[in-house]
Amino acid sequence: MNLTISLQEVWAKQPHLILITGFIILVGFVSKMKLFAKANQPIEAAFVPGWDLIIIMRIIGRPAKHAWYFAIPVLNVFFGFKVLVQLAQSFGKRSNTDALLVCLFNVFYMLNIALAYDEEYVGPVYQDTIEPAAPVVKGVA
Repeated sequence: MNLTISLQEVWAKQPHLILITGFIILVGFVSKMKLFAKANQPIEAAFVPGWDLIIIMRIIGRPAKHAWYFAIPVLNVFFGFKVLVQLAQSFGKRSNTDALLVCLFNVFYMLNIALAYDEEYVGPVYQDTIEPAAPVVKGVA
């Protein structure tokens, strides 16, 4: 039993799947380009598969090394939703309803933020919650 399916076989049996997938990919590229433009980042990064993650990390204020979290199998799902919520928060969408909508309709919600004229880039939202301990000085209360 051969489990490999070629693109030609899928096109012959269900061409709508390829068209819908292509449409969603196109919407994703357009929304990333517009989001990058609103955040004053290079829009050509939307087409380069590692660079776009680094730019998104820069937009939400995370270090670039956090893009490697997408390579860890189970963590990448949780981290992906967290990054989507933080990206929406970077554009002023801070309510729980917005977080739910961005998780359910992520590509189309990002397109909505990207194409809305009244949405502006607010700034990075990620904050390192680990604060360095204050040095202990003897004799000072």
